[in-house]
Amino acid sequence: MVVCGDDGLAHRLAAELRGVYREQVTLVVPPSGRRVRQPVVGRARAASAALRDMVNAAVNRTGNSDAAGGTGGTGGAGRELEATEPTEDVLADAGVERATALALVYDDDETNIRAALTARRLNPRLRLVLRLYNRRLGQHIEELLDQSAALASGDGPGSGSGSTTVLSDADTAAPALAATALVGTSKVVETDGLLLRAVERNPPRPGEVADPGLCTLALLSATSNDPAGADGSEDSGEDGPQLLPDAAAVEAATGRGTVALEQVSYSGPPLPAGRAGVPAFGELFSRRLRWSLAGLAACVVALAVALMVVTGDHPLHATYVTLLDLFSINEPAHNADIGRQILQLLSGFVGLLLLPVLLAAVLEALGTFRSASTLRKPPRGLGGHVVLLGLGKIGTRVLTRLREMDIPVVCVEADPEARGMATARRLRVPVVLGDVTQEGVLEAAKIHRAHSLLALTSVDTTNLEAVLYARSVRSRLRVVLRLYDDDFATAVYRTLRAAHPRALTRSRSVTHLAAPSFAGAMMGRQILGAIPVERRVLLFAAVEVAGHPQLEGRTVGEAFRAGAWRVLALEVSDGERAAGADSPSEGARESRLVWELPDTYVLRGSDRVVLAATRRGLAELLGRRARQQSPG
Repeated sequence: MVVCGDDGLAHRLAAELRGVYREQVTLVVPPSGRRVRQPVVGRARAASAALRDMVNAAVNRTGNSDAAGGTGGTGGAGRELEATEPTEDVLADAGVERATALALVYDDDETNIRAALTARRLNPRLRLVLRLYNRRLGQHIEELLDQSAALASGDGPGSGSGSTTVLSDADTAAPALAATALVGTSKVVETDGLLLRAVERNPPRPGEVADPGLCTLALLSATSNDPAGADGSEDSGEDGPQLLPDAAAVEAATGRGTVALEQVSYSGPPLPAGRAGVPAFGELFSRRLRWSLAGLAACVVALAVALMVVTGDHPLHATYVTLLDLFSINEPAHNADIGRQILQLLSGFVGLLLLPVLLAAVLEALGTFRSASTLRKPPRGLGGHVVLLGLGKIGTRVLTRLREMDIPVVCVEADPEARGMATARRLRVPVVLGDVTQEGVLEAAKIHRAHSLLALTSVDTTNLEAVLYARSVRSRLRVVLRLYDDDFATAVYRTLRAAHPRALTRSRSVTHLAAPSFAGAMMGRQILGAIPVERRVLLFAAVEVAGHPQLEGRTVGEAFRAGAWRVLALEVSDGERAAGADSPSEGARESRLVWELPDTYVLRGSDRVVLAATRRGLAELLGRRARQQSPG
């Protein structure tokens, strides 16, 4: 495996491949002087040591000591190269011509595309994984590179040789970051129209029976309500979250929340985000101005009624005369009685009040139309919203997710030319321009009335400072931090939970959330997405049953391994149905997926299934060396 990158994702991905999948990895990074600081991957090293012992034991039992790629059974070895750019010479030196897969995870889309075109020419059968922020461009690049590989290698389209996968760390991490900002929000994985919805549920009350949904994906940690709890860290022990529990574990668990797969359906292309059109009439004028106009209208009606009583005129004529007096275009009532003269003076006075109100209405309406294409300010009385700090790549994706769920958001950004400013204008989201470390900026975003704070800038200290200041303003504010190092995120989380026991705190590392999907794609598997369960990750993948003795020839019940993997659905062609399963519904025929498979259904080699798996479980099931060592 070859990994090329210039930030923390490259180091995290290399550690994932070495520690979990036991692959030989060549890491290409910029020279030391231009390199970003490497993330701490202590947990990956610990997982690597544990998995190394397990693999070595299996090697000793089978006597296949060279199955680890000639590394003497140690596996997961690799080297590191320094290069400013991934040129053709650099890629050749990294061994791309002999490599199985190449990951290009530079922060610049153009660099990744240029290197991918070069690598495809050097090795048409190479499996490519690209990190691209532009999703539409990524689809075209993926089709282009796959077609080029098919023509160069002589294999037909869809053969799997020289496949290309385009992923985005922003798209992978955005659902997790958006979900952690809201209590009770479901976690969603959406890829190629497949929608997986997992809902976090509180423990059932005494006498209540918990609804497991389609299946129970995880049991939350027993310390999830404990301020100093580990919240799913690797060392959380028996009290930590339990992924993919069996029926006995679910039944025995008391007082623990669950993550259940509640709804699975097929969705078409995502709806375009709301565009800024012509505002509704009620949005043209402020509430105070609308009350002023209503008061003036009431005065006109009162004057017309009074004139009708005094002079005995017809109601329409009395209203017409009142309006003439109001606009000062009627003749003075010199010869009229005293009542008529008083009413004319009152009408003139109301007309003087009407002029500034009409001018204010015109100016406010023009301002409302202009604000449809410019930045909006947080409205008065706003509360219960989410304050989002940073409109970079991650912040923009999270903003889009929150607005899709109709969550009110106020953004804070220091750079007027930031990537997400255009998205904020299009979605008509209020934005406060300013440095969050400066006094008064968070107050302008109504932080004292906010529901939660999402600190997603690219600077750890800025995120931490903003959270600490926001907690000083509102101690029970729910906060979510984006931090570079996962170990640092864990330490910050525990400290903030201990210091503010009644407040909800979450800290997330984008590289930690995105690396499993990139690693799974490098192994040649279709990773549909990942769902965070506290500080652990549950992966969803589409797998061919053929070649996997843990699945092939076994029933669905026998193929389930608690804590490792679980078969969720079976892909069938139109009109086909699984033997022993109920006839698929109309929706199932459209998606070609059969859910709620019976435990007695026998998986065949020609089947393709969707399964949920832990990182280690997926590595054991799909790892190349694990498959070589498996009997048969």
